[in-house]
Amino acid sequence: MTRTTQLVAAIAVSFLSAAAASNTTTSLQSLVAEVSQWREIHLGGGAAAAHGVRPSTVVAWALSFLAASVSSAGGVGGGSLFLPILNLVAGLSLKRATAYSSFMVTGGAASNVLYNLACTGGGGRGRLIDYDIALLFQPCLLLGVSIGVVCNVMFPEWLITLLFSLFLAFCTAKTCRAGVKIWRSESSGCGSGARSSRGGHSHSKEPLLPRGTSDGDAEGGGGNGAGFPWGDVALLVIIWLCFFALHVLIGDKHGKGVIRIRPCGVAYWLITFFQLPAAVAFTGYIVYAKRKKRAVHSESQEDGSKADLADAGVEALPLPTLPLAAFVTGALSGLFGIGGGLLLNPVLLQIGIPPQTAAATSSFMVLFCASMSMVQFILLGVEGVGQACVYAGVCFAGSVAGVVVIERAVSKSGRVSLIVFLVTAIMALSAVIVTCFGALDVWMQYTTGEYMGFKLPC
Repeated sequence: MTRTTQLVAAIAVSFLSAAAASNTTTSLQSLVAEVSQWREIHLGGGAAAAHGVRPSTVVAWALSFLAASVSSAGGVGGGSLFLPILNLVAGLSLKRATAYSSFMVTGGAASNVLYNLACTGGGGRGRLIDYDIALLFQPCLLLGVSIGVVCNVMFPEWLITLLFSLFLAFCTAKTCRAGVKIWRSESSGCGSGARSSRGGHSHSKEPLLPRGTSDGDAEGGGGNGAGFPWGDVALLVIIWLCFFALHVLIGDKHGKGVIRIRPCGVAYWLITFFQLPAAVAFTGYIVYAKRKKRAVHSESQEDGSKADLADAGVEALPLPTLPLAAFVTGALSGLFGIGGGLLLNPVLLQIGIPPQTAAATSSFMVLFCASMSMVQFILLGVEGVGQACVYAGVCFAGSVAGVVVIERAVSKSGRVSLIVFLVTAIMALSAVIVTCFGALDVWMQYTTGEYMGFKLPC
């Protein structure tokens, strides 16, 4: 706690000196120097407190619990919130904080998925997780992440920060506008429902969840809605294992992997580019299988009106929409260095997925992406796996609390737009955090004379 107070005091002193200084450049350099000096002292104090838990670690646990609660309730991974907590409060280096963040996102997403499966996956109610969308998204999403990572290496820091800030601002405005529309439609629906309930007991909250529960059986289950869609989940696991094997073969930038491959050599690029035909093949097979299953189902259905209504979720969209949206989302996730949940949820909302289904499906896909990063960090020998698992456990518990609270709030108010506004708030907060710290890093690069242009991928 005292170190956190010292940070606040250091920043306050820096701002006061900046106000008194006549040179803006000198004041900014003073601010950077004060913060950097505090961080060095703070990071160096870890060995002294090795025999016990530091107060700053307890504060980091509490903040991580709150961040996981808010992020999981909105179906967002939360990596953009975890990194500042781990780096500034817990005193971890940015490299270790990035590794720990993947553990925390995996823990929160796993908790969210298990809760959704336990509460809505039994078959009595419709499932919230849309496995059709998850299947169509996953291959191109993982392909986009790989391409985005290459672009992240090539692009300068200032350009990445600028693009991320503009993109988050755009998505925040669009998502907020969508939330306002849903709020207004819910208000008009509540008004008409209240008027009709005077004549009979016909008041229901189901119209406020368009396709959120009714289509879960037909659409979310990937077919019949009777039982758990083991085939879809098995295919997702196969896709995960395929891309994971490719990443393990490639190794890191120093050539550390399962086999010895020279970084940026012929074998390196052959394995890297093999992800493209793999993603196309998986996506093509999934589209073919879904079309064939729906064709058989529509032929066997005498009354096609109910089937058309149930399948309106994915069928109403153009065929290239989901894979293309997944590729762009993955590329931006890799470029900006985030898990993807912060971008997945707004994309799902923009293509017309109901808020509750979007949140649950986004968490399901984030689980696959974050778990791949987590296992890669373990195989590459990241330090402090036990401590990272503690943070993951904290986020697991926080995720359950957040999902329970938002579910009760939605069921009590009858407004799923609360989820949309929660996602908007997280995106706005993330935009501020990323912009501030990104600008600070760019300024440090500028003042130290570091190269700020484009780089080669190798």
